[in-house]
Amino acid sequence: MKAMISGVINVYKEKGYTSHDVVARLRGIFKQKKIGHTGTLDPEAEGVLPVCLGNGTKLCGMLTDKEKEYVAELLLGIVTDTQDMTGRVLSEKEVTVTKEEAERAVMAFQGVYEQLPPMYSACKVDGKRLYELAREGKEVERKRRPVTIHALEILSMELPRIRIRVVCSKGTYIRTLCHDIGERLGCGGVMCSLLRTRVDRFTLEEAKKISEIEAAFREGNTPVIPVEEMFSHLPSIAVKEAFTGALHNGNPLFLRQITGKSGWTDGEETKVYDAQGQFYGIYAFQVMKGKFMPVRMFPAARETV
Repeated sequence: MKAMISGVINVYKEKGYTSHDVVARLRGIFKQKKIGHTGTLDPEAEGVLPVCLGNGTKLCGMLTDKEKEYVAELLLGIVTDTQDMTGRVLSEKEVTVTKEEAERAVMAFQGVYEQLPPMYSACKVDGKRLYELAREGKEVERKRRPVTIHALEILSMELPRIRIRVVCSKGTYIRTLCHDIGERLGCGGVMCSLLRTRVDRFTLEEAKKISEIEAAFREGNTPVIPVEEMFSHLPSIAVKEAFTGALHNGNPLFLRQITGKSGWTDGEETKVYDAQGQFYGIYAFQVMKGKFMPVRMFPAARETV
């Protein structure tokens, strides 16, 4: 058995790679299987892709749900079946809109709006991914779903091109947003570039390309963020030596078994460590029961070699 690398790496996904390609490359570099990404980026898109390793893979779902930020370029006058430049052109129209009309159309999408998932997407209908059906030449009925555009900014406008910054909720398709803006203007629109600049706390400035990660790993300086740092906003408690077994087994913990702050509120979460300072997981205090209950445990991950 060997100890696995655990935590999160802020990867800069380059063009041409799928998110699965990134995971496969990292598995080869670190020689471990337990690695997962936190949300698909299309092959032609680039930017921030947090990748979880070892016991950090338990964070994948949590990070997928986080707010994201993108910079995208919209080209008006073209509609494709994929809503980006990789697809088959369905229509082309002359762009006669003014800058003022284009600005109003873009800004109209700020807030909550109902978005129709594109056929070329990983969404599932009756257990099958939409892109699989699309590749078979099938188009199926999809349900619109609410997404939230928290912030929308026009960075530049040289019609028919518009460059925008988008801060949005999970599940938002930026190419669909571009398509919808074009549809609102009556001339159609397609996304021609996409850069993800942030996923929650992970920023573009700190992201590392795979080649940089591999070089750092060889030098013994792997840029892994420990799991516990993902919960840096939470208080900490330590379990007394005599009650280490309870912690190891993921059992509830009573106040008498821990050291740390006092005055806990109902449902308040905390990081939990053993007496030697080893991080074990997140617990939440229950006032009625007078004890901490496990929320998510992160035991040390090991892998057979």
